This record gives sequence, structure tokens and C-alpha cells, in this order.
Amino acid sequence: MEMKARSKWLRMYKVFSLALHIILQIYWYKWTRKSEAEWEKLWSAIGKSFRTTLFELEGLLIKIGQFISIRSDLLPKAFIQELQDLTDKVPASEWGEIQKILNEEWGSELSKKVVAIEKEAIASASIGEVYKGALQNGSIVAIKVQRPNIQSIVHTDFRTLSILVWFADRFVPIPKGFINLKVLFQELKQVIERELDFTKEKDTLLYFKERFKDSEMVKIPDVHQELCTSKVLVMEWVEGKRLNDSEAVEKLEMPRQDLARRLMKIFLPQWLEPGMFHADPHPGNVQFTREGRIILLDFGMAGEISKKDAVSFQSLIESILAKNYSTAVECLSQLGFLLPEANAATMEKMLSEWMAFDLSQVKDMDLVALKLELNDLIAALPIQVPTRFVFLGRSFMTIEGIVRHLAPDEDLLELGKPVFTEWLSSQGNKWSFIWNIIQSQPFFKIFHSAAEFLETPRKLEKMKEAGQRREFQFTIYENRKKQLFQLFMLGLTGSGFGVYAEETLIMQLSAGIAGIALLGYGVNSWRLGKWLKYMPEKRR
Repeated sequence: MEMKARSKWLRMYKVFSLALHIILQIYWYKWTRKSEAEWEKLWSAIGKSFRTTLFELEGLLIKIGQFISIRSDLLPKAFIQELQDLTDKVPASEWGEIQKILNEEWGSELSKKVVAIEKEAIASASIGEVYKGALQNGSIVAIKVQRPNIQSIVHTDFRTLSILVWFADRFVPIPKGFINLKVLFQELKQVIERELDFTKEKDTLLYFKERFKDSEMVKIPDVHQELCTSKVLVMEWVEGKRLNDSEAVEKLEMPRQDLARRLMKIFLPQWLEPGMFHADPHPGNVQFTREGRIILLDFGMAGEISKKDAVSFQSLIESILAKNYSTAVECLSQLGFLLPEANAATMEKMLSEWMAFDLSQVKDMDLVALKLELNDLIAALPIQVPTRFVFLGRSFMTIEGIVRHLAPDEDLLELGKPVFTEWLSSQGNKWSFIWNIIQSQPFFKIFHSAAEFLETPRKLEKMKEAGQRREFQFTIYENRKKQLFQLFMLGLTGSGFGVYAEETLIMQLSAGIAGIALLGYGVNSWRLGKWLKYMPEKRR
């Protein structure tokens, strides 16, 4: 099933209009040098407008909103706060449309496969809907069906996003060293396309079922493979409660702290061992049974850890738990979180102070607000977020939030230390943890300082290279001026065509592009002039 051409153009128009409106506002505020308070109000208003558009258009854009909501390291806190509670919940489709998909996938033998299906969806998200049914043998099942038209909607949204990413990458002042929009877009596209193929989700579910087959702590539903297709996934029906359901958690015989540790035991190996990890573990996808077993659901969004990154992450956590911050800084550098100009001693000191922060002092504070304040501090540091860790960060931050909800009075590191040491013992790596503790002692600081001194020439060379890259920045400005002029001419041509063909939508979009290009040309010329003012005479 395809979207109508008119609906596609209207959808693209609304997204482009929102993007154009946001970009013009940002440039205007930069040009007029608005105060910090006015910027806060602007970002809050942009966040509200963005959220409204997401809920109106649904589809892939809801996923984009969820993804953006975890990037508080990149975006203003006033904007992020408007997206903090964004959930992937959309109205269910008409039963007739769902029945049509089931008939197409299963043929005319639907009644032979399933005795009954409840016509009201149990859950409805942007890509799939879940219905409760019963098979011929009496088994109760969860039937996940792909939403009607979703393939066409996602295709349209990706086309729109690719244009926006191209534009932002060239004309919007984004710190390129901090995040690569092209790589981020490709990773997002890969994950969403994987979600659209339910056979891949089935394979991922079977992977996790095999991984946790010997664990009594985890419950993963069985799959009825003979009924699964690329648009339909049939699983065992599992009854569970959400981990954020405080009333249900209190009824458990198990203490809340033990349930939190159990959750950490399940997810820690996913983050530290090579292989796949659950990238969307929100309370709807991670539940618990009456006996305290953790239920894992919805494996559509999964990421993967390489062997090299797994070793570095393991060493990083070992170092932090052992309070060996010098090694922790080295691990952060190896993983790509530190920029070349980062000073190891300064980062070590800041990491030490941050880890010594007593959360018990802020029990009555808004932890989300506290995190956003810390992000302001982090944004000023020579730190970047490697694109390949975005979905891992999503997984970690979601589980961290659930653990803090389950055990609000517990220190997260103290809660996790026995879980990590138990995992290390099972891996046969406990001696590396002990060695990290020994290295953190004052005596070994002398050797670390000597090693740092010997590394100084290499770091100076890196800084020199960074300086040379900045020196040639003016070439980029000149090239951008050419690109903006070409874009301006393209916009004028498109506007003329729109007037001639009496196509209002094409005329408005082209005029908007021409306006942005002209504005960008002026801003770029001003920035180039400012840059040349500080360039050495020899380069002029």
C-alpha cells in the first residue's frame, strides 16, 4: 500500500516548513545577538512546535523525536525538556486495514491458522501494532502487525531527512568535530530499515533467547516461526508488569534493590561483550513477572558492540570502579570521546570530582534538570560523542533511569560494583580489576606522570595538526560562499518554474531555499571577513 502523492508532498512540505522556520529563527537570534533568557524562550518554543509536528505526522518522525530527546549533550536543555517524555504511542489503525495485511501475508487460510484475534490493539506504535490472539492448539499469542502504509511513509521521511541533513551539513553552524550528521543519518536509517523487516526482529529475538537460555532471571517469549513473515510476527503471550509501576513493584517479595541489580546483570553483559544489545529498553519493553523475572520484549531496535570497543568499555568501567581515573581517561581517549587537545591531567581531575559527587545531597532535586546542568558543563569540555555509540547511550540512559526509579536511595556505583565484579569473575578477568585498584594508589602516580611526560611530544604534534586544520578553515568559508550562491540561483530558478507552472508549493519551497541561501551567504561572508582579520599576513 502506498501513500497518495498529495499526502507525500504535504508531509514533506510540513517538515521543510518547520525546519525552515527553525533555521530562520536561529539565524535571526544570532544576527540580533539576543540575550540568554530570550534564547531559552526560543528553544522552548521550538521544542513545543517540534513536538506538535511529530505527533501530527507520526511515522518515522516519532522515532526521530525519541532519538533527539536523548541527545542532551548536543542540544539546548530548554528544547530537550519539551521532548523528555516523548513516547512512541500513536492511534491504532482500522481493523479492516490490519485484517487485509494478515490476509495478504497468510493467504486465505487466516481462519485455519488463528482461532480468534481481538480487534482492538493492545499496543500501537509508529511501526507496528500488537493484537492478542489464540491459535488452533489453544496457545495465546501476541501478533505484531506492521502498520498500513508505513513503508511508504518511512521512504518519504528518509527522503526528506536526507535533504535536511545535506542542507544542515553545509549551511548550518554545527560543530562538525562533535557529531557527523551523515554517519548519524546512515546509522538511523539502518536501524529503522531493520525494524521494518520483522524477519530480522525475529532473528534478533532468537539470538537473545539463545544468549539467555541458561538464565533463570530472564523471560523472552517463544516465537511461532511458521506464522512469521516480513510484516507479521507471532510470539508467545507473556503477562508482565512495567518496571515503573511502583505499586506492582512493592507487591514483589523481592526487594527493589535486588530487582534493580537483576536488571543490571541482564544489561551489563550486553554493553560490555561483543555482540548485539537491546537499544530500546523502555518500561514497555522491559517488564517483570510475579516471580521477579525480567521480561524482554520488542527486539526491533538493536545495536552491536565490536570486540575492540567491548574491551575498552570493560577497562573503562574497571578503572572507574577502582577509582583509577588516569586509566579511565586513557580508555575514553581510545574510544574516541576525547578531542586531541584534551588535557589528560585536567580530565582526570574533573572525572575524580564528578565521581565523588554525592547524589544524596540532591534527593529532593529534579535529576533530569541536574543532568541537563551537567551537560552544559560537559559541552564546554573537549569531549565528543562518537556516532557509533549513540544507540548504546540510549540503551544505557534508559536502564539508568529505570534503576534510579527502582532504587532511588542507592548510590548507582555501589549498586553496580558487585554486579560488575561478578561478571568479571565469570569472564575470568578479576585480576585486571585488582590491578586497576593497585594502579590507582599514590605510589603508581609517579609512573603515570612519567609516562604522561614522555607522551607530551606526540600530543603537541596532534595539537599542531589541529592548528593547521583551523588555519585552512578560510578555504572552507570560500567554498561555502560558492555553494550558497549556487543554491541561491537554484532557488530562483525553482521559484520561476513554480510561477510558470502555477505550482504554489514548489514556488514557496524554492523561494524559501533562495532566502536561506542569501542569508547564509551574508553570514558566511561576515564570518570569513572576521576570520581573515586574524589570519597571519603571510597567508593573505
